[in-house]
Amino acid sequence: MTSQSVKIPRDRIGALIGRNGDVKAKVEARTGVRITVDSEEGDVTIDYSRAEDPSFVLAVMDFVVAIGRGFSPEKATMLLDDDWYLEVVDIRDYVGKKPAHIARMRARVIGTRGKTRQLFEELTGVYVSVYGNTVAIIGDILQLQIARRALDMLLAGSEHSAVYKFLESKRAVIKIDGMGFR
Repeated sequence: MTSQSVKIPRDRIGALIGRNGDVKAKVEARTGVRITVDSEEGDVTIDYSRAEDPSFVLAVMDFVVAIGRGFSPEKATMLLDDDWYLEVVDIRDYVGKKPAHIARMRARVIGTRGKTRQLFEELTGVYVSVYGNTVAIIGDILQLQIARRALDMLLAGSEHSAVYKFLESKRAVIKIDGMGFR
């Protein structure tokens, strides 16, 4: 088997393909992986039979999933570099399937006028996207660990102030580690 498939929302297919196919073409040229998109169903097939580096297979999969979870192609492209990773958290794992509970948790993660999401990004150096029933994070391994712990706290019901305090306490760890801020 030299291909893998993933499904993304149909409204994100345009972001994956790009204007005149430029996003898809750039990723294919950079990785040697062929991306085929079924725009009717949202099925994306990744053919890695021509890829020179096997690590690109997972990176391109993450790239496609990141686009499907609401990231811009510019941010998702970072996943093609060695030290960047994607993590997707399903809000339903914390609150069940009731739409009202999911909406409430999405609002908690975003915060008033985007304040919580912005603080997550500023204090940890990650990128955050809230899309549908998920929260997706792009960052390096240390940033992801810290952001994921803070997200767990928030989704488990911790007060925003406790989460902000946790993030502030970890800010120095990120700076010392030298993986800091963009």
